[in-house]
Amino acid sequence: MQVLKANQGHQMGQGLFQLRLMRPGLIWGDPSLEDYAFGPLSRIDRGILGHGALVKMHEHNNDEIFSYMWKGKMLHEDSAGHRIEVSPNHLMMMNAGKSFFHEESTPNSTVDMLQIFIRPEKADLPSKVQFFERVVIPTNGEWTLLAGPKEVEAPLEIRQQVIVYDAHAKAATEMQPPSIEGMEPWLYVMDGSISMNDITINKGDAVTYSLSEMSTIQILEDSSLVLFLVKLDAPMTLAGPFSGRKR
Repeated sequence: MQVLKANQGHQMGQGLFQLRLMRPGLIWGDPSLEDYAFGPLSRIDRGILGHGALVKMHEHNNDEIFSYMWKGKMLHEDSAGHRIEVSPNHLMMMNAGKSFFHEESTPNSTVDMLQIFIRPEKADLPSKVQFFERVVIPTNGEWTLLAGPKEVEAPLEIRQQVIVYDAHAKAATEMQPPSIEGMEPWLYVMDGSISMNDITINKGDAVTYSLSEMSTIQILEDSSLVLFLVKLDAPMTLAGPFSGRKR
């Protein structure tokens, strides 16, 4: 098992806009690596947007961008004509493709979220945006499939071999993570504290493990978890200005 601690992320911004930039591949513990991505899972920003923050209209291309909302509500506007509120019950995937513009603001509340940048399988794919509304968010440790490639029939499509789940569990319970042969896990603790194989993983930490090391997750405190299953050698493009960066 390998653990990436919260303080190994790069803190950026101040005031109404703060984020902790994480490069998932640094979980291997080797900063001399040529590429800091975890296969096509390239970058994860833990963003705190204060009440009244504004990220003005700007362009993305060749990045698959999943907005995982944990707390708060964010107003999304884009070049496809959408003006819609994104929240823990209403998640969003931007498949930027050749060119996509968006603007985000928080007119009503503070937001705590993940902005996840994934390398698509090919460059210059058609641009689109998707939304997933879930009325009920289970709190009993049940894993919810959120996003993935077309063949897994997830609510949100990622044009890459990356699958995303979340789960929310109560203290003093146990749960088993999903697994798929040939895909490597990258498990992030959005909130709370867990233990695997007698290793404690706290809020903001991440862990990866082999299938032979996989064990029951012990929930030490009420926890929210986000799990990525990643095919590390999947074909991918480095054309994205965010996801395509190696270091």
